[in-house]
Amino acid sequence: MRRPNRQTARGGMLLSERSRVISALGIVQIFNWGSTYYLLAVLAGPIQRGTGWSAEAVTAGISIGLLISGLVARRVGRLIQTHGGRLVLAGGVGCIAAGLVMLGLAQTFGLYLAAWIVIGLGMGAGLYDAAFSTLGRLYGHEARRAITVLTLWGGFASTVCWPISAFLVDALGWRGACFAYTGLHLGVTLPLCLFALPRKVPPLPSSPGRSRPDGDTLIHDPRLWLIAVAGVTLAVLAALWSIHVMTILKADGYGLAAAVGLGVFIGPSQVAARVIEMLSGGRHHPAWTMMAATGLVAAGFAGLLVGAPAAAALVAYGAGNGLWSIARGALPLAIFDPQDYALVMGRLARPTLIASAAAPLVGSALLDHLGPYGTLDTLAVVSVLPLAAAILLVLIIRREAGAQLKAF
Repeated sequence: MRRPNRQTARGGMLLSERSRVISALGIVQIFNWGSTYYLLAVLAGPIQRGTGWSAEAVTAGISIGLLISGLVARRVGRLIQTHGGRLVLAGGVGCIAAGLVMLGLAQTFGLYLAAWIVIGLGMGAGLYDAAFSTLGRLYGHEARRAITVLTLWGGFASTVCWPISAFLVDALGWRGACFAYTGLHLGVTLPLCLFALPRKVPPLPSSPGRSRPDGDTLIHDPRLWLIAVAGVTLAVLAALWSIHVMTILKADGYGLAAAVGLGVFIGPSQVAARVIEMLSGGRHHPAWTMMAATGLVAAGFAGLLVGAPAAAALVAYGAGNGLWSIARGALPLAIFDPQDYALVMGRLARPTLIASAAAPLVGSALLDHLGPYGTLDTLAVVSVLPLAAAILLVLIIRREAGAQLKAF
């Protein structure tokens, strides 16, 4: 029998380690998202009934969490760049678990908000941006495929956790559900972070031709600004749409059942778009992924505006969102030096998460002042901004590279 050479064996070990890391992070992302960002989709009603707090007061929790996660994002990026993501992600899981305990014990609204502050710290250190930064720090410019696969895992967070949350609420009540998720984090996701992620972070060599930004020069880089503009705008659109899509569809003549049925198209189209991106093998520059993402989101809103079939418009919108989750992780990796990836991700995450926190208030104001049709008009116009940013970014990259970007 022919013995494998050392290089082949090393490649097999690398593949095995990488698969283990991605799978562990995938499980962590499912339950981190499911017990934070997606938690109130199931628990909001029971919390209102159990406490007597208003719907606005209860949903203020997730806004506080997103705001805090945005404020700590830059610091999280620096920590991952310096020390790697293992302990940072473990700390994020620990904060989520502690916040859920506080949430389950909250008898006053002040303690409820304090719980979301702690959960927000965990979101900043435990959701996509921290996970992407961890992969970038581990694998450098080869992390693009790992990021794509991780978004496939994360795409199942609501699918997995909404039924779990509903079961837990029925069996244990909403407070018991919080405690159960705490146990899951302490028993599953925290050990995965500590034992499945590498303890040592390999040094990454600089990549010739890629920018090495410092704190001062990075903020003046137009490429960073264009990615940030697209990210902030798309985050606001996603947050507004996820909350108010049913209101707008019902105003357009759809009944509640039909509106819910149409909304179901968004999730599968996100995952399908990510699968197509993964199957492409990363043969195109991620700027083209950004172009496709922003173009599909704009097409989705434009389709609703001009009366195209709502199902097709929502599929386009969902596919665009699915691609953007990949593009926002892969673009900084392709444009800047891999050594600075975590730093760049931290800088990009802060305004995006803060904007997401403000989005529910913005959406309510739009509906109050403009009504459903005026709100849809506004969203359609705003959705052109990320597409314009993508076009400008492609032009800048082509000019600086002095060569054509690869086509799809």
